[in-house]
Amino acid sequence: MGSITNGKAFKVSALAALVALSINTVQAQDELLFPIGEGEFNWESYNSFAEGNDLSGQELTVFGPWLSDQEFFVNMSAYFEAATGATVSYTGSDSFEQQILIDVTAGSAPNIAVFPQPGLAANFASQGFLAPLPDSTEEFLLESYAAGQSWVDLGSMAGEDGEDALYGFFYKVDLKSIVWYVPETFEDAGYEIPETMEELKALTEQIVADGDTPWCIGLGSGGATGWPATDWVEDLMLRTQSPEVYDAWVSNEMSFDDPKVVAAIEEFGYFAGNDDFVAGGAGAVATTDFRDSPKGLFDSPPQCYMHRQASFAPAFFPEGTEVGADADFFYFPAYADKDLGKPVLGAGTLFTITNDSEASQVFMEWLQTPIAHELYMAQSSFLTPHKGVNTELFGDKATAQMNDILLNATTFRFDASDLMPGGVGAGSFWTGMVDYAGGADATDVATEIQRSWDALK
Repeated sequence: MGSITNGKAFKVSALAALVALSINTVQAQDELLFPIGEGEFNWESYNSFAEGNDLSGQELTVFGPWLSDQEFFVNMSAYFEAATGATVSYTGSDSFEQQILIDVTAGSAPNIAVFPQPGLAANFASQGFLAPLPDSTEEFLLESYAAGQSWVDLGSMAGEDGEDALYGFFYKVDLKSIVWYVPETFEDAGYEIPETMEELKALTEQIVADGDTPWCIGLGSGGATGWPATDWVEDLMLRTQSPEVYDAWVSNEMSFDDPKVVAAIEEFGYFAGNDDFVAGGAGAVATTDFRDSPKGLFDSPPQCYMHRQASFAPAFFPEGTEVGADADFFYFPAYADKDLGKPVLGAGTLFTITNDSEASQVFMEWLQTPIAHELYMAQSSFLTPHKGVNTELFGDKATAQMNDILLNATTFRFDASDLMPGGVGAGSFWTGMVDYAGGADATDVATEIQRSWDALK
């Protein structure tokens, strides 16, 4: 399953003290998690990489946001060590955003920094703290990643000279465009998985006609209350507008109160603003904690039939729930009549070079190999848009199905609120959506959010 340590989860967490753990990943070959040459891994890509790279005696330092997932990264990077002779040391911190700035400005930057948010990486690139990646990286992304241009766009940013260049490589992605349901409940009611937004709306109305409630929605999250609604709006922007319009909204080249944005907010209102559509009625949406909201799926009789939430939602399911059996998911569908392909909303980690070296460059090449993705896939908490991997290696069927959604995406866009200024994306956008869920007019809410953005300029 995708880790909850994505951009949105960083918002949900309270600021914590720096927790760092450095792990030296030197391992003898007989200590590697998967013996080299065994299993259905792409060992050809490993052997080819090993033959072309000798980094004996060189050290590589990597700093990132992972703590609970760090063992998976360490296990993967051990093969880079075995292939090249280099030594890799990983340090993880739940205060990554603050610590990386301290390290870089103090002249003690790691070779590789793993950013959970492209916006933060862009700030570093503009100050000359990141090394641009070679042209071959862009060529790789366009050829080997599903929705490759999207990944090039997300990793490209303006450097100190003001010129755009590719500075970041996405490795390890989180998925948000999914709807959770209970297969047994759907089967008992005779419902089928909707494949278009039109079918999803028809199913919503059919469930009401049958005397039940289609959705469980909750926006409560302590000081971060409101963020689940921003995910809804972002997904609906991608389903009602082109990627270019989405990008203009994120950068505020298009005003937040533009009719296109207001329309997406009102689309969210179709689902969340109807008393018949939501467990507890529309008035309960803003006050229901997002962690409690999916529990209605599992009640008998069910309080609801569907719950839109990211890949980390099972963390809040009843203990013992088996994804793929007790609960399952489907792609939050696109509109059939809008010809916008299959857009996917998500998050992910962006690998950048903050202290250039031969080992840094070679490690970025390593991340392009199928084996580097497969070694993480076979453990846990990993999704990838790499089209050259063996998806049979995923540790469970559910994760493989999530990855299929990524591989079938025609457009991928990062969580918009994570890219907006903090006062908007983690402030007025959140509170504005709470106001809207409470009955405020969508245009008035959007206008107020734009005013807050203007005040930051």
